Amino acid sequence: MAPPVTELTDRARDIFRAVVDGYVENGMPVGSKTIAAASGLNLSPASIRGVMQELEELGLLASPHTSAGRIPTERGLRLFVDGMMQALEPSAEERAAIEARAGAGGPVEEALAATTAALSGLSACAGLVLVPKRELALRSIGFVALSPTQGMAVIVSEDGSVENRVIRLPAGMSPSALVEAGNYMTATLGGLTLAEARARIEREMAEERAMLDGAARALVEQGLVVWSEDGARRPVLIVRGQGRLIDAAAAADLERVRDLLDDLDGKQEIAALLDSARAGDATRIFIGAENKLFALSGSSVIARPFRGPGGRVVGVVGVIGPTRLNYARVVPMVDFTAATLARRMG
Repeated sequence: MAPPVTELTDRARDIFRAVVDGYVENGMPVGSKTIAAASGLNLSPASIRGVMQELEELGLLASPHTSAGRIPTERGLRLFVDGMMQALEPSAEERAAIEARAGAGGPVEEALAATTAALSGLSACAGLVLVPKRELALRSIGFVALSPTQGMAVIVSEDGSVENRVIRLPAGMSPSALVEAGNYMTATLGGLTLAEARARIEREMAEERAMLDGAARALVEQGLVVWSEDGARRPVLIVRGQGRLIDAAAAADLERVRDLLDDLDGKQEIAALLDSARAGDATRIFIGAENKLFALSGSSVIARPFRGPGGRVVGVVGVIGPTRLNYARVVPMVDFTAATLARRMG
């Protein structure tokens, strides 16, 4: 466990902050001569080296390879984030960029994806958002023949989103039966959620109240089941900007970047991590091996929940990047994005 900030001398805090700032800026070890020349501490390189050695013994700094410079450890970064960081609020231009993406018309998922892309670009990290788990109400359902044996179900939800699902057509399916099945489902299921629609279809079929011929009846049953099964598997995590994780500093550590991209491919694990940030209102910061998911990649995640109608948490937005990301700048940016999405969902 890192020592409390109050246990460090003013000199040690100043030098530690200089190392963190330099490392965050360029990803390279920071040497005593660099600090002496740029920090304004009025200390000799030898004095600075002595303090850096003390900070290393406390587990806050490390000497990578044979470099004369130091980098902050994950323990040191935690100390910095929790006790020393001075937040830098997003600029007016950055706020406007996030608000413009979040306020775009169309389905909510598209706005979430666009906002996540904006956050990625502004933070130089990969943007993440856990899509709200919500049941859409149906507006209309139609069927289109693609071949004698294959068709497409076209489902329009009340928020305007459209989903297409390829399905197998029953033998002898005529164009009129396709229209009949679509009209029946639209008239019967409009305004219902998927779960409600499926229950009604099953009930009407069991009670023989569905006035459909055999082919149309089979198509109704199959179309609803296919969409239901697919919907249960749909990803709840949107990731944008993975390419931003490969920068000049990362080129020297391609194995770590490869591990990080592998982590992002495991969306279920990342989604579970974000889901753990749903409790409470505070921003959660996961640094490196503090979470076993990033034991190899040495990555950090900054995440904050956002709320919908009634104050209910409906999702989590955040970023993932190397542990050397600019916490002072990115944490307030994630906070602002969460607040913007909450207004969009309200």
